[in-house]
Amino acid sequence: MQDRFSFFPATADRLADIETVFDDCSGGRNCRCAYWYLPNADYKAGWGEGNRSWFRSLITQQRPPGILGCHENEPAGWCGVAPRAVFDRLRRSKPFAPVDDRPVWSINCFIVRKPFRRQGLSRLLLKNAIEFAKANGAECVEAYPVDQAARASNGAELYRGTLAMFLDAGFVEVERRLPARPIVRLACR
Repeated sequence: MQDRFSFFPATADRLADIETVFDDCSGGRNCRCAYWYLPNADYKAGWGEGNRSWFRSLITQQRPPGILGCHENEPAGWCGVAPRAVFDRLRRSKPFAPVDDRPVWSINCFIVRKPFRRQGLSRLLLKNAIEFAKANGAECVEAYPVDQAARASNGAELYRGTLAMFLDAGFVEVERRLPARPIVRLACR
């Protein structure tokens, strides 16, 4: 399956492809990952076009905010991954407050377009997000997935990924302050 997909840093020259992925998801269409970066009032005020415009400026910065997965040059999926320090939501969150003072990168969003779902693309995005973080100097990667065994979750929460997917990739649970929302980590070095 891996050979059917290719993965790229989310750079400005791939903006149209990334927007195709976001636009195929009702939440992603309006969020554009602003949920993680912006204070809640700004995120809500920008819902839709404001967040779209904000993302267009984010993607022109030097460090790409994630990776794009393509199937034979057709945009298929997105994974947000960046240093934890850039995410305002994580800086303010009590349930996802830092576990320690170690510098980590955070994986916090997956979007898979409808035609590419149930083909293992989320797992491939995760694998490539880890590689991207390592290539950019990450010592440790962290995530905040949904533990489906701890509660019946709705599909809207799955953009964070599932606990099983992260455990299968070698992550370990390091903290759990909410019943169905563990913090998991993978050491990169």
